Amino acid sequence: MQRRHFFNGAAATALGAVAAASVSRVAMAALPEPVLQTSPNTMPPLAPNTGRPYRPVVTLNGWTLPWRMNQGVKEFHLVAEPVVREMAPGFKAHMWGYNGQSPGPTIEVVEGDRVRVFVTNKLPEHTSVHWHGQRLPNGMDGVSGLNQAPIGVGKTFVYEFIARRPGTFMYHPHADEMTQMAMGMMGFWVTHPKTPSPLIEEVDRDFVFLLNAYDIEPGAMTPKTMTMLDFNLWSWNSRVFPGIDTLNVRLGDKVRIRVGNLTMTNHPIHLHGHEFKVTGSDGGPWPLSARVPEITTDIGVGQMRQFEFLADEPGDWAFHCHKSHHTMNAMGHDVPNLIGVDHRGLVPKLQKALPDYMMMGERGMADMGDMEMPLPENTAPMMTGTGPYGGVEMGGMFSILKVRKDQKPGDYKDPGWYQQPKGTQAFEWTGALPEPARFQSETQGPMPMAATPAHTTQVQVRKPQGPMQH
Repeated sequence: MQRRHFFNGAAATALGAVAAASVSRVAMAALPEPVLQTSPNTMPPLAPNTGRPYRPVVTLNGWTLPWRMNQGVKEFHLVAEPVVREMAPGFKAHMWGYNGQSPGPTIEVVEGDRVRVFVTNKLPEHTSVHWHGQRLPNGMDGVSGLNQAPIGVGKTFVYEFIARRPGTFMYHPHADEMTQMAMGMMGFWVTHPKTPSPLIEEVDRDFVFLLNAYDIEPGAMTPKTMTMLDFNLWSWNSRVFPGIDTLNVRLGDKVRIRVGNLTMTNHPIHLHGHEFKVTGSDGGPWPLSARVPEITTDIGVGQMRQFEFLADEPGDWAFHCHKSHHTMNAMGHDVPNLIGVDHRGLVPKLQKALPDYMMMGERGMADMGDMEMPLPENTAPMMTGTGPYGGVEMGGMFSILKVRKDQKPGDYKDPGWYQQPKGTQAFEWTGALPEPARFQSETQGPMPMAATPAHTTQVQVRKPQGPMQH
């Protein structure tokens, strides 16, 4: 992270009161210097050293944007610009984002904070920023043409409002939205409560990430912006497994996970080994009576969900979207089902004309994880990721919750693979198999058959007499 020096000089207060107006060159000298991030890794939480205290969040494969205090106003600087996002090791994409990354940095504030956000546009077209879920003056809502003039190329606009309610929110453009969001322009916003609330519990770890989807042809680097449904890369914070970092927690931690959905479909997010309760959405914290134990929660388009659980089971637990096509990478949609097709004798003949031809799909697609099939450069393998016992055969929206007894408070480093205690792991049985239970009669055996009638019951049908009445 390039944490450039933040100026201590006071910016003109009048600047922040003007939305939908570009900032003059003279005033630019008073702006907070933009902070950029080039690493796709999960950055440590950014603990506040000014303003009201709070427990910071951890953005999965992302970071939190620093701010400066200026006469009681919390000031941020977002730069909308083209970026190169590493979606997985060896696979990069040309996207649009903020401050060097897609998604952009998480913005963290406290309920009651007066917030001033400078937005500089370095895109090739105009843009705007909508503060999804915020209560704010109409002129700050960020819908270009409706609430404000668009932010022109090279211009800087100012948004200022009070963070009126705690919760989990997003920011994204409301100008050429189809293109700009398909190119990755989005970010997370968290407003922490000012005072303790009976509906917002204290947690030990607080993770956030956005769901996003892209259509990038194998070998290409730029998403298709006209795709509506047939995406081939389903990602968390624009990362695909095995490029998604693990969520590393201490045994006994109270954990909160906040997820926002900016894709074109819903996502049932499923956690192994634990039950959780959905405690809130972008509408705010849910009443206690609405919270029930779950292991999967469905997140609709444009929605946020936050859920909480006690990490009381040690191990490496899968955490993923339960739509199976969303846990694969670079997937084509026109691949025929070849299960059961006999390829014997066919492969050598085809390889005479196509030396790189490989058989696939005859026994299912699991072989894809082990095949060294030639792929175009800059292509994420479809089924990949390796665990301590072989291929995980996953991609896309998949990660791992790592619960460890010796993970220190505040330590988010990957503890490595879990070593199962002896006698607690599934194993291959090599002994003799018992004889299968068979149904010998209706009265013998462990599962007797239901008795059948001794004779067939006859049913008499009476036909209507005379002409049918209509």
